[in-house]
Amino acid sequence: MNPRMKNPASVLDGATTAIYGLIKAIQSTDVPKATLDLVHLRASQINGCSFCVDGGVKTAKKNGETDERLHTVAAWREAPYFTDAERAALALAESVTRLADRSDAVPDDVWDEATKHFDEREMAALVLYIATTNLFNRLNAATRQTAGIWG
Repeated sequence: MNPRMKNPASVLDGATTAIYGLIKAIQSTDVPKATLDLVHLRASQINGCSFCVDGGVKTAKKNGETDERLHTVAAWREAPYFTDAERAALALAESVTRLADRSDAVPDDVWDEATKHFDEREMAALVLYIATTNLFNRLNAATRQTAGIWG
């Protein structure tokens, strides 16, 4: 499969810089890198973005993530490998990614469970990272970016 065009963020001057500025701000918080990697991977799986799933797995592995966790993130509810905080972040990622699936896009129980593990700054980072992942997923899926060309 060939891409329809270059990634739109790389076409417009300043777009990539702005997006990576946002990511830098997110990564400056105390949300563990492993948690960010997991929510990125889960949102990308839901959205069917092969480019981001491939790149996300490679990045997570480079950051020390285990095969067991990477292989089971799609079934995290049934897998024993995730902490309560990671489970809350994964549930939040699923709700934020699937906004149209229910009238209450992010139910109170999902939000409340996440706030038991993350403070306001960390919640802001998680929501922004999930939203940024969804942005990348939509850019890559719409333009058919090819998995396997990232790192």
